[in-house]
Amino acid sequence: MKKFGLIGYPLGHSFSKKYFTEKFEREGLTDCSYELFPLENISDVQKLISSEPELCGLNVTIPHKIGIMYYLDSVTQEAKAIDAVNCIKIINQKPVESFFTGEFTSMKVRLEGHNTDAYGFETSLKPLLKKYHNKALVLGTGGASRAVAYVLDKLGIDFKIVSRRSIRKQINYAQITPAVMKERLLIINTTPLGMLPDVTTCPDIPYDLITEKHLLYDLVYNPIETEFMKRGKEKGATVINGEQMLYLQAEKAWEVWNS
Repeated sequence: MKKFGLIGYPLGHSFSKKYFTEKFEREGLTDCSYELFPLENISDVQKLISSEPELCGLNVTIPHKIGIMYYLDSVTQEAKAIDAVNCIKIINQKPVESFFTGEFTSMKVRLEGHNTDAYGFETSLKPLLKKYHNKALVLGTGGASRAVAYVLDKLGIDFKIVSRRSIRKQINYAQITPAVMKERLLIINTTPLGMLPDVTTCPDIPYDLITEKHLLYDLVYNPIETEFMKRGKEKGATVINGEQMLYLQAEKAWEVWNS
């Protein structure tokens, strides 16, 4: 049996188990299963992998996309550039192979870190972009924010990171002035605000300044329409949630695990 799963904490909001279970049933993959592994402390990943010898791959979600990198044997160039991992390929190595590669791990497996968030975000965003979406605001500073920043930089879209505190190149929410809103017509929410069960919450931006030229992308996918999206829609903005990004990154993870 090939086993796959998701690590993070908490995991009540995750779509991954349902998605992959349905995929396995639909494609007749009777030798595959997908489980949720809630890990409050990322250090417990070593114990998990040691106790689950059939594990072939893991998805990684909040809050471990950055901390997991400490436990990996290798990380792809893209994941290094993003400085966050959301997909792990688990390779069981024979002792002889490990000797010749010079790579050893106490878990007796090789862990490869990948980032499929960037692929999912870029592929879902590009069809929506207009010429005037050349400047953006990225709300939040977590692992998903890093993937978003990587993609925007790749696409040549100037961006500002918005956090609760103004440090380094980041601005805080109070610094989102009318001039900033007029100039930056692409706004991406990478925070968990608005996610079930706290559906009435949303990032603290001046929604009254949103126009029909704005594009609001919310990485939250549950509920389907967040408060962030509702407020943008009321002003005529184009809105999208993170569902398509999730499907795309999940299929990319499946590709990684089977490559």
